[in-house]
Amino acid sequence: MPYRPAESRYDAMPYRRVGRSGLKLPAVSLGLWHNFGEDTPHATKRALCRTAFDHGITHFDLANNYGPPPGSAEEAFGEILRTDLAGWREELVISSKAGYEMHAGPYGEWGSRKYLVQSCDASLRRMGLDYVDIFYSHRFDPDTPLEETMGALDFIVRSGRALYAGISSYNSERTREAVRILRELGTPCLIHQPSYNLLNRWVERDGLLDTLEDEGMGCIAFTPLAQGILTGRYLNGIPSEGRATQGKSLDPAMVTDDVVARLNRLNAVAEARGQTLAQMAIAWVLRGGRVTSALIGASKPSQIVDCAGAAANLEFTEGELAAIEKASDDAALNLWAKSSEGV
Repeated sequence: MPYRPAESRYDAMPYRRVGRSGLKLPAVSLGLWHNFGEDTPHATKRALCRTAFDHGITHFDLANNYGPPPGSAEEAFGEILRTDLAGWREELVISSKAGYEMHAGPYGEWGSRKYLVQSCDASLRRMGLDYVDIFYSHRFDPDTPLEETMGALDFIVRSGRALYAGISSYNSERTREAVRILRELGTPCLIHQPSYNLLNRWVERDGLLDTLEDEGMGCIAFTPLAQGILTGRYLNGIPSEGRATQGKSLDPAMVTDDVVARLNRLNAVAEARGQTLAQMAIAWVLRGGRVTSALIGASKPSQIVDCAGAAANLEFTEGELAAIEKASDDAALNLWAKSSEGV
């Protein structure tokens, strides 16, 4: 039977305006960083996308190097767009990025105009799209003038390859510089995608959230669940199955006794709120409206359902926030420290 999205898909998910723009994103978005490469069955990828859309998750976030191998996530998503999601493009927000290593040679990573433009073109071919809604500079390039990198984003938008420009993992100082350059070129910088979660609060210390508010930009936080640590699977230490045992993006050394103790204190607060730890972690990132959307990853449809449920309770009492602060402050579990320094 052909897929038909749930008619109730817009009933529960809130949609938030991205900074001072007309674009809205769901409070929870789906990232295809993990579980969309050739190491995952295509049927699983289809089920993840279907479940997300059925629950009001209209934003799908990709990058040129997502896989493995690089490019395979965009190819898989392109096939899903041609089949399951055919006819629904107008309801979707699709983003991609370039900045990390995509291929060998001097033009395979970072922020040159050549790399960014050709990467955007290749991403569009892989997904079978005429344009993406948002195209990001995935990371700051210390060896390329920021004017060149932002000029490439301006060209990508003006040429119709993308509707909006964004940046990811730039610190506050670099963000202000990038915004100024794009504003002078006539292409606003719509959104920033930093890492941010209960155990990784560098955006607060850096002043990035204040900068984004001042500049009228949106914010979509990646790793709001700290690579799965905040899902409740690590309450008793490292489980037999998970990212920490797969040799992927989570170093087992990150899951210390101190982290496990913090997780259990946070889980007690979540249980008292009637939420799972993952739901509370997402709700905390979204508290107060400074973060537009929380960008989750998933390996099972049930995980998407659980995360989408966070939108049902985004309010916190002063007591809850105090308990969360005590359990999470100074954890400094920043898996992306080098990137978030903007250098």
